[in-house]
Amino acid sequence: MYEVGDRSRAAAGGGAHQQVRQANARTVAEVPQVWWTSLKADTHRVHGRWSLRLLVRSLLTSRTYRVLFTLRLCQARWGVLAAPLHRFTCASAGMDLPRRTAIGPGLAINHGWGLVISAGARIGKNVTLFHGVTLGRRDRIDRDGARDIGYPTIEDEVCIGPHAVVLGAVTIGRGSRLAAGALVTESVPAYSVVQGNPARVVRSGCQPDVMNPCS
Repeated sequence: MYEVGDRSRAAAGGGAHQQVRQANARTVAEVPQVWWTSLKADTHRVHGRWSLRLLVRSLLTSRTYRVLFTLRLCQARWGVLAAPLHRFTCASAGMDLPRRTAIGPGLAINHGWGLVISAGARIGKNVTLFHGVTLGRRDRIDRDGARDIGYPTIEDEVCIGPHAVVLGAVTIGRGSRLAAGALVTESVPAYSVVQGNPARVVRSGCQPDVMNPCS
């Protein structure tokens, strides 16, 4: 038999489980809204404005937009069903963009050929990626043999030029620009222009030119 304390703990445990179920239900209910908001922002980056007609037009004519569309589907409620379609759109567009990659609304992929993004990378809002960009994992082996694995974090409104490479647990600060061919293995301050191999900051205080009311 339960004692009074046992009944109290059981009731408290039941209440905690109920709160978790309610929180999960709210999260699931919010998914379609997030998915739709992201698609609107992605469409705005392509055309400079949003409409359902432009979304359909992008699906029919833009191979890079189709990759974003299927990625958003995978991250909504249709992940299992959309995964094969996402693999097909990525192969057709000549890029590797895993469906579990955390990507904010308003991503613009220009040309896209040869784009490689690790699933552990994190990409903020209104980021621009050109062809050949790599956002990749970097392993560091300590003296004691321990392996430290890191992935890049790209903050909002960053522009990454053709064939730039960002490796490891680095953060590219908001509004920064990476020039073509830059090799970045250290964090970059916000609103900086970076170029070279190895990359170095050549200008500070640059302002992003992204305006996206849908994001």
